[in-house]
Amino acid sequence: MELAILGLGRMGGNMSVRLMKGGHRVVVWNRSRSKVDAHIAMGMQGTDQLADLPGMLKQSPRVLWFMLPAGQTTDDEMDRVAPLLSPGDIIIDGANSRWTDDKRRAPKFAAMGLKYMDVGVSGGIWGITEGYSQMIGGDPDTFAFCEPIFKTLAPPTGNYGLMGTHGAGHFVKMVHNGIEYGMMQAYGEGYEILRHSEYSPDLLKVSQVWQAGSVVRSWLLDLAVDAFRKHGNDLAAIKDFVADSGEGRWTVEAAIAEDVPAPVITLSLLMRLASRQNESFSAQVLAALRNEFGGHPMKTA
Repeated sequence: MELAILGLGRMGGNMSVRLMKGGHRVVVWNRSRSKVDAHIAMGMQGTDQLADLPGMLKQSPRVLWFMLPAGQTTDDEMDRVAPLLSPGDIIIDGANSRWTDDKRRAPKFAAMGLKYMDVGVSGGIWGITEGYSQMIGGDPDTFAFCEPIFKTLAPPTGNYGLMGTHGAGHFVKMVHNGIEYGMMQAYGEGYEILRHSEYSPDLLKVSQVWQAGSVVRSWLLDLAVDAFRKHGNDLAAIKDFVADSGEGRWTVEAAIAEDVPAPVITLSLLMRLASRQNESFSAQVLAALRNEFGGHPMKTA
């Protein structure tokens, strides 16, 4: 098939390479010309001029896959390119977008005669070789037309599928990321218990023992092995600051809206927020209150 990839960051750039190697004709666009030139050198066609992009696609309907920062940036570029397209052309958003954005965009593009799909993509920097898990939202006919693209991006085991109508793909990916938050928090807490115990075992060795045959084996555990191997048992070079992409927050919001108790995912999100505090005023308040009502000792600055 033929498609355009818009956005050549870590995910978009790697996906375009996997698609090209899979036999598809890939046209790329990026605001940074250097990234476009790098992909042209690999055998793709590309441009940094958005207006030129639709004319570089010869197949009908045209497929444009966006891998830009979620939110306003994606909206702006979609709105710029949509008037340049023809009825039946397909717009795909593969970024970490909020599912409500998909529900808003789909009818807007449908009024212009365009098809829209949302694809939640998981695989990170390893997807270029291992393949990408894809959770897809949209109508079945558009899914069927684009399926050769999804199949090439997926692992050989075919880990992709239509989750439902517009927004379903990003909704499932959002919950996927919420589960990921909880799993990562559990690993982090477990390793900290081990590190502070009287035994203080070699965490790399522990991880390697767990890798095969244990109930807690996983790809995240494999990555823990890599991390301890690179940075040592104390991870001394890594600051205890954990960012978030927003999907954990959306998962908690959805849980509350649906009256679903999700304490593990919620607390794992709050622990990420706590990691960003050099000092905690709330902890100061707690210490002061304990001293006031019970005379409990408190540490002073």
